[in-house]
Amino acid sequence: MKTKIIIHPASYFLLILTVFVFGIAGYHFETGLHPFIMMIAGAVVGCLANILFTIIFKHLGVAINKIPLNINLAILGTLAALFLAKTIGFSWPDQVYFPAIFLAIAFSFILFYSFKKIMAKNSSSKTVAWTGIFFVSLFIMGGVYWLYQPGSDPYAKKIPPAFSDTTPTLLSRGIKSPAENGIYDVQKFTYGSGTDKKRKEYATDAKLKTPTVDASRLLPDWKDKKKKWRENYWGFGVKNFPLNGRVYMPEGKGPFPLILIVHGNHSMVDYSDGGYGYLGEVLASRGFITVSVDENFLNGHWSGDFRGKEMPARAWLLLKHLEQWKKCNNDPNHELTNKTDMENIILIGHSRGGEAVSIAAAFNQLNYFPDDALEEFNFNFNIKGVVSIAPTDYRYHREIKLENINYLTLQGSYDADETSFWGMRPYRRLTFTDGGDYFKAGVYIHRANHGQFNSMWGRSDFGGAFKWLLNTAPLLSGDDQRAVAQIFISAFVEAVLKNNTTYLPLFKNAALGKDWLPETYYLSHFQNTQSKIITAFEKDMELASEPNNISIKASNLKIWREEKISTRDDGSQENNAVVLGWDYGEKINQDSLAVYSLSFPDSFSVHIDSIDEFLISIAAGDFKELEKGKKKANKEKPIKREEPTLDFTIALTDKNDQTAKLPVGQIKKIAPMLKSQFTKIKSMDKDIVGNEWEVQLDGFHIPVRAFLQANSEFDIGALQKIELLFDQCPFGVVVVDDIGFSGK
Repeated sequence: MKTKIIIHPASYFLLILTVFVFGIAGYHFETGLHPFIMMIAGAVVGCLANILFTIIFKHLGVAINKIPLNINLAILGTLAALFLAKTIGFSWPDQVYFPAIFLAIAFSFILFYSFKKIMAKNSSSKTVAWTGIFFVSLFIMGGVYWLYQPGSDPYAKKIPPAFSDTTPTLLSRGIKSPAENGIYDVQKFTYGSGTDKKRKEYATDAKLKTPTVDASRLLPDWKDKKKKWRENYWGFGVKNFPLNGRVYMPEGKGPFPLILIVHGNHSMVDYSDGGYGYLGEVLASRGFITVSVDENFLNGHWSGDFRGKEMPARAWLLLKHLEQWKKCNNDPNHELTNKTDMENIILIGHSRGGEAVSIAAAFNQLNYFPDDALEEFNFNFNIKGVVSIAPTDYRYHREIKLENINYLTLQGSYDADETSFWGMRPYRRLTFTDGGDYFKAGVYIHRANHGQFNSMWGRSDFGGAFKWLLNTAPLLSGDDQRAVAQIFISAFVEAVLKNNTTYLPLFKNAALGKDWLPETYYLSHFQNTQSKIITAFEKDMELASEPNNISIKASNLKIWREEKISTRDDGSQENNAVVLGWDYGEKINQDSLAVYSLSFPDSFSVHIDSIDEFLISIAAGDFKELEKGKKKANKEKPIKREEPTLDFTIALTDKNDQTAKLPVGQIKKIAPMLKSQFTKIKSMDKDIVGNEWEVQLDGFHIPVRAFLQANSEFDIGALQKIELLFDQCPFGVVVVDDIGFSGK
C-alpha cells in the first residue's frame, strides 16, 4: 500500500521561517542589484530549497520505514560511534573519512547478506553472494594496499637535474666533507635531576646529578588537566623541572666549545631527545661538546598542548642548562672542571625548538623576563651562533629580532608540519650593528620533510591514521636528509666556533658540495657583515624608484610589480620582491628585449672597501600568469607550454659607458618551481597544507672577476647602471630581490 504523507499545519510556519531567513541573506548578498530584488530572490530560493528537501526526506523516510527498526538502530549507533571516533582522534580529513565510512557500512551490509545467502540451505543466489564477497574483498585489499604504499612523485620528471656537471667542487680542491668524523674519540653519558620517574637514563643511570629549576613564572599555563596528568606521568611539576641532557663529549683535555641541541613538539610520551645523536657524534668527534637537551615534558599530549605558551620555558631551560655547565666548569672539584669553553657556544633547535633557540639568544641579553619582570635574568653567555632547523616563528607572541649573532636555518620543501620557510623571517630581521664579523645563512632543501631531521620521528610528519594518507614517495631517505643536516650544520659550527671559513662557499652555492650532498635542489641564502644590499624592494610602493635616488625603468615586460611574497597557505613571508615577466612567443626577439634596469646617481657609492661579489636573489615565478594574460586579451585558449628553463643576463655599466655582461646560468642554475604533493589525494593538499608551490628565493653570488673577464675595461667602483636583460629564453617569470654587493 502506498504511504500517504499528510502535511502538518506546523510545516507552513517552518516554510515561512525558511523564506524569512533566506530573504535576509538575499537582502545582504551584494550583487549590484537592488537589495529588495535580492531579498525576493533569496526568499524564492529558500522556498524551493525547503520544498525540495521535504520531497527528498519524504522518499528517504518511506525507504527507512521499510527497514526493520533494529537495523536502523544499528546504522544510527554505528554512525554516531564513528562520528565520535572522528571527533576524538581519527585524524583523516572529512572529505576522506565520511565517504570511507559510508562505503564501509555499505560493504558491511553486502557481506552480511552475502554470507546469509550462502548459509541458507535453499538459496538460489549463492553465485551472486560469492561475487559480492569477492568484489568487496578485492576492494578492501586494494584500499589497504593503497594506504600502505608511499605514494608517487608526480613532479620528478618535470624538473631538470639540480647540479651542473661543470661546477667545480670543494672536494676537487682537496677539501674533505664537514660531515666526516674528526680526530676525537667520543664519550657518551647523560646527566639529570633524577626526578623523572619515566626516564631511567636521567635518574639512576645518569652520570651527573643536576638540580631542578622553578619555571612557574615562565609557564603559568601549567594548570588544570595538563598539570594533573603530566605530574601523574612524570612525577614532577613546573616548580621542579629537571635539567636532563644527553652528552657527546670529545675525549681529551679541552676546553671544548659547547653546543646545545633541543627538540621540538612531538608526543611527550614518544621521547625526542635521542634523535640528534647523528649530529652529536660528528660534532663531538670534531672537538665540540654537544648536548641533546630533554624537554619532552613540555611537549604535546592527549591531555593538551600548550600551543606556544610554553615557548619562553623552552628557551629559558636552555639558558639554565648553560648555567649548570658554567657552574661545573668553574668548580675545581668537579670532573668537568675546565672542560668547557664557555666563550664559544652555539644553540641548535628543531621545530618549536628552532624558535626556542632564537628566543633563548634574545633572553640571554635581558635582565628580566619580559612577560613577568618578577623573574630576573642574569645570563649573558657568549652565544655566538643559532641554528634553526625547520623552525616555527609564530608560537611565541613576541617578534624576536636578533642582533650581532651568526645564524643558520634549514627547511625542507616537503615539510608537512611547518609548510613554509619560517626560519627566513628571523634571518631577515637579524642585523649586524657592532662592527663584528658575523654571517647568516639559510638553505631550502627540496624533498626534505620535517620529521627526518630527528632520527626517531620517522618518515611521516603526521601521526596516527593520517600518516597513511601522506605522500612520502618523493622524500629523500632519512639517512640522506640527516647527511644534509650534518654537512651544513657542521660547516656552520666550524666557521663560527673555529673561524674555519673553508666551507662558507657551500652556503652560497650548494653545488660546490655535490660530491657529498644527495642530488636535489638547494636554495641558499648568505649575507655577512661585508654584504651591502642596495635595493630590497621594502621601502615604498613606487615602482620607478628606490631609496638613495635609485631610478628604475622597465621596457617590453609583460609583468612588472612589487609585492609581498606569500607562503603556500597564503600567509606572509615578511618579504617584498619584484616580479618580472616577458614573452616573445616561440623565439627570443633580440630587437625588443625585455629589460629591467636600476640607475644610480653620480653620488652613489657601494661603501665596501673591496667589492668582491655582485649579489642578487632569484626565484622562478608562475609562468602561467603569461597564459592568463593572453587568454584575456585574445579570448582564445592559449597553447599549453611547459615551464621554461630560466636564465637571463646581468649587465653592469660604469660611468665611462663600459658594460660587462654575464648570464646568470654561468654561475648556477635558476631553480624551477619546486612543487610538492604532500598527500596521496592531491585535492586534499589545498585544505591541509595550502598550495603546491610557493616562491622561495635563491641567492646568487657572482664574482666581480667574472664581469671583468667579460670586459677588462669595466670599473666596478664607478658603477652607474644594473640591467637585467631577458635574452636567454623566449618567455618566463622571475621574482627578484636583494640586489647588492659584498666585499672580501
